[in-house]
Amino acid sequence: MADPRLNSVHLEPSQRKQEFRHAREVLLNARGECTLAAERLEVPGDNPKTFLHDPGQPARAASPFLLFDKRSAHPLRVGLNTIGRLPDNDVVVSDAYVSRRHCAILVHAQDGCELHDVASKNGTFLNGSRLTQPQPLRLGDEIRMCDRQFIFASGDSFDATGNPPGSGQTHRE
Repeated sequence: MADPRLNSVHLEPSQRKQEFRHAREVLLNARGECTLAAERLEVPGDNPKTFLHDPGQPARAASPFLLFDKRSAHPLRVGLNTIGRLPDNDVVVSDAYVSRRHCAILVHAQDGCELHDVASKNGTFLNGSRLTQPQPLRLGDEIRMCDRQFIFASGDSFDATGNPPGSGQTHRE
């Protein structure tokens, strides 16, 4: 297996384990040559998981895309970005109803991003519709896992106060 974050050891032998393995194969095979090359160039130890966005500081330039929720911004890197309950996910979601490996965002080196559900138990929703197959992401898309909502954005889509455009917020808590 190419990525240790996508092991299926945590699942008992079942139909769900087979669904997870199929979803993993689809996800890993969706990476193109440029994306795979970018993943290999990543510097070990240079993997910030989550950071609280400081309104006085711009979003990290090295992160072309972000997921943000009510309290924080999560930088995404080129390649595979896993989302779920386990602490080794790129975006950790502390919610008992979110799967250990719930979904993943694949940031391609040259041509956009896509959202994959990784056979999660409660499903992944993009703009209100449950994912049945990988879907391309566009700026402003809403990703929902159970009761947790994220917005997909670019690093330069934050305004001068550190808020996403159109959020109506004037400060961060």
